[in-house]
Amino acid sequence: MTTNQRFCLTLDLHEDPALIEEYKFWHKGENIWPEIPAGIKEAGIVNMEIFMLDNRLFMILEAGPEFNFDYDMKRLSTFPRQEEWEEFVARFQKTSADAKSKEKWRLMERIFQLP
Repeated sequence: MTTNQRFCLTLDLHEDPALIEEYKFWHKGENIWPEIPAGIKEAGIVNMEIFMLDNRLFMILEAGPEFNFDYDMKRLSTFPRQEEWEEFVARFQKTSADAKSKEKWRLMERIFQLP
């Protein structure tokens, strides 16, 4: 039995209700650019979910055992429209406009797991 890896990441949006609503709009299945989920899957990510509380985002990313986070996320950034997407969504995110996805989405440390 192979076990998927799980990565949890966080990012803050600007505290602007209109920008937050627009960010949510662009992440709906019918609005997201089709190259974005296609690239995510091609990079080896089998599931990705983003949750929100106020302007705080929490992403759960699941990938197979062969997935190498640093290598495959860097590879993902080279896929069609990924760099354009990062530039597009940067205006919503509380980070520098030229930051790469790895610099925006911060990998979280697990500090508890139910025994």
